[in-house]
Amino acid sequence: MLHFSKSFLLSIMFTTLAGRRGAAAAFSLGKSSFAANSARANARSMGTFSRTMVMKAEEGQAEVILVGCGAPNRGMGWYHAVQMVDKKCPSASLDYVVEPWFMGPGGEGPGGDDFKKWQAETEATGVEFATSLSDLPEPKAPRLALISGRTADNPRLLTESIANGCKCIYLEKPGAPTVAELEQMSKEAEEAGVEVLMGYNKNVCKYVRKTREFAETVPGSKVTFVSNNAYENTPESLGECFERNAEGMLKNMAIHELALLASFYDVTVDNIESVTADKEFSSMQTLPGPSGKEFTDFDKIKFTIKTKTGTEVSVQADRCGGTDSYAYVTDAEGKEIFRYYMPDEEDKEHVKMLEEKYPTAMPYFFTQDPDYITVKERVAKHTVDGQPAEGVATIGIAVDTLKVAEYLTPSLQEQLK
Repeated sequence: MLHFSKSFLLSIMFTTLAGRRGAAAAFSLGKSSFAANSARANARSMGTFSRTMVMKAEEGQAEVILVGCGAPNRGMGWYHAVQMVDKKCPSASLDYVVEPWFMGPGGEGPGGDDFKKWQAETEATGVEFATSLSDLPEPKAPRLALISGRTADNPRLLTESIANGCKCIYLEKPGAPTVAELEQMSKEAEEAGVEVLMGYNKNVCKYVRKTREFAETVPGSKVTFVSNNAYENTPESLGECFERNAEGMLKNMAIHELALLASFYDVTVDNIESVTADKEFSSMQTLPGPSGKEFTDFDKIKFTIKTKTGTEVSVQADRCGGTDSYAYVTDAEGKEIFRYYMPDEEDKEHVKMLEEKYPTAMPYFFTQDPDYITVKERVAKHTVDGQPAEGVATIGIAVDTLKVAEYLTPSLQEQLK
């Protein structure tokens, strides 16, 4: 029989423990490359790893899960993440990113390498990545899901967010592909006691507030909200845009303006008396997308809505109109008497700084940067303290907005034939 001294046995025990800790550290350091090599294995290992982590969200912060990141410099989810990693939203702690596409089959396709690089940089700040909400541990702080994936996936992602302990859900526009799906999502969240707030950032924009305040001082005045994107005016660029945003302009680019109408101008389907397209300005095209399939959509549209309660308000949207959005007021004779831009002169220096920092990112990220921050901060703070998120649209407003989009689209298409 072998006999060992007490000191020798202790040395073996400590060496074994150190080895285990070293292996755990090696696993932690190697998880980015592990994810790149095997999405399925990554999902399992990240889930196990996450459950051993300490709480990241501090007192007074919501534990944020970004669901659907998208490609760096192009995805709205990516820009949400950048703002939170940069500590622009004091009440929001970005603790997790769930990105099944680029951590799975999309990892070897366009944008995959850029995502892997950004993932590694972001993991270094303490953010954990996973391919599924089910991989995450139980909440350690009030949990907020920021869903910024494909619209078609939102009903499923809302269900999974509720099942994984989210107290509040921030849902990007338009919320769901159809009114019926969004109404079902609203019912599901209400039954679970989970609040759903919408990322309609223009509801809190300075230019919207200034324009509304001015119009209220002029009896008989009318407001027009103008939204622009900076796509190239080519069949290739617009075809890609039409396919990527297949829900259509009114459910995508112009949905923010429709949310303003539903929020502030009493525009609902039941209250619309008439809608009239500006045929001289508007344009509708049928173009092939990258897949070869054809899509019909507006590349630019302008229309005026009159309500049964006496309100008149207009919307103008142009995929190739540039980077500025604005609103203007006309008097009872139709003469323009006020205009306010986003960004205004005060904000242009900030936009320039962001353009230099992220030269290949979508330009509209920068013009709306302060508003994205405002909405996220108000929703995150609401998740923590329960106080109203001032000016932030509810899922009820989103349902009304989507109903208006579905009502307007065939009417405007018919007028432009």
